[in-house]
Amino acid sequence: MRIAAGTMSAVVLAGVGIGWAAQAGLTSGMYTSDALKALAPDAPRSVHGDTNILLIGLDSRKAMDGSDLPAQFVTDKLHAGDSDVGGYNTNTLLLLHVPGDGSRASAAAIPRDDYVNVPGYGMRKIKEAYGLAKADEETRLRDTGVTDPADLEQRSREVGRRSTLTTVQNLLHVPIDHFAEVNLIGFYNIAQALGPLQVCLNAPVHDEYSGANFPAGKQTLDPSQALAFVRQRHGLDNGDLDRTHRQQAFISAVITNLKSTGVIGNIGKMQGLVDVAKKDIVIDSGMDPVKFASQATNLTGGDLDFYTLPIEGYATVNGQDVNKVDVTRLRTEVSRLFSTGDPTGWPTTTAKAPTPSGHETVDVVNGTDHAGLAASTASEMAALGYRTGSLSTGTAATSTSVRYGSGGDGLAGTLADRYGVTAVADSSLPANRVALVLGPDSIGVDLTPPTTQASPQTGAPGSAATPAPAAPTAGPQGAPIAADQGTPCVD
Repeated sequence: MRIAAGTMSAVVLAGVGIGWAAQAGLTSGMYTSDALKALAPDAPRSVHGDTNILLIGLDSRKAMDGSDLPAQFVTDKLHAGDSDVGGYNTNTLLLLHVPGDGSRASAAAIPRDDYVNVPGYGMRKIKEAYGLAKADEETRLRDTGVTDPADLEQRSREVGRRSTLTTVQNLLHVPIDHFAEVNLIGFYNIAQALGPLQVCLNAPVHDEYSGANFPAGKQTLDPSQALAFVRQRHGLDNGDLDRTHRQQAFISAVITNLKSTGVIGNIGKMQGLVDVAKKDIVIDSGMDPVKFASQATNLTGGDLDFYTLPIEGYATVNGQDVNKVDVTRLRTEVSRLFSTGDPTGWPTTTAKAPTPSGHETVDVVNGTDHAGLAASTASEMAALGYRTGSLSTGTAATSTSVRYGSGGDGLAGTLADRYGVTAVADSSLPANRVALVLGPDSIGVDLTPPTTQASPQTGAPGSAATPAPAAPTAGPQGAPIAADQGTPCVD
């Protein structure tokens, strides 16, 4: 059973409560992460005082030190099976955009089953980026002699965070300035600290998997019920997408609760929230909660709209159900929602990769200690229409290199552009053959060609910018939810 409960707690702490507590010196001792440093140092940053925060909710029945949560608690309170069930999928990914001028904020939910390129692993569900990288890193650490469970947990989770951050930034082409991560127990503990919260359903539900058993209409939930409410996907017409909508409605209810019950400014209750945050939430090391809270008055006032990014349909890949997405549409949609246009620095007019002729063949050599990198890179290239030849592991390479025989210059140039290197002609290679040696700088590179469509507000001087499609208001992703409109009724 999957968990998609992290967003509420991350939003509450990062956007509504933690700043006030920080002013009283209550935030020391929180878990912090340097994972953002994995993003390219020359990647664009938000401008005009804007802030983008990726909120990550983990599918994990583990405590922060990697130990199992008590089995009875997981079964009875969380309705989540056994403590050893579930991995480290990021079943909640919400990109929050907070304008620096205090205007209305936007939050774009990324459905967990979107089938995208996960650097180092090829085409995967986006939720898998964290768990795949964490598992590989934990194996590598064990092989080098690391045995302390807490050390293994923290170091491997750090690599999982880097993988998720890189995947999201490569997918959407927007800066990520900060992030916050929370797991299953964090949601429960914060819901408990907040007290009863009101939600509304359009129809009654009964789901034995999540424990959701509610009548239609408005009702008040305790922590266990709150978790069931945001976890239910069985019995819903649009499954995970309806569940995402539930989460957004619940966050709106949380914000309404915080404003109406006097939590803000109540030091005792704020202390309870921050105590939970210290146990269950991770924020990036560069985040200043006091400064952010002083800038994020739009969040505390509920001046926030939630959207779910659109999908193009469904497919089955290797026996798994996935969401088909249009990467160009997603980038354009997020750019429009955040009202920034494509930020300076992202390629918007670079030509697409040449159409495969069917003759080029790429031999891929893994020159890193990242197991499986040659195979995953070949998978990405195959998805783009290129043919791969031999896959092998070679001696350690200091950087990525691309060589080509006659007729292979087009593909070689495309690869060289994506990896930021120069392709070199090599007469020893057969015609239409390209040799790609992967170095450490290749990990995290997205091979998907950049879009040729100019983003909103970035058209050439004197010409009209290409209009972006309107935000979807119907279909499986559901209509947007405004956080300042009270408690919305949802399916």
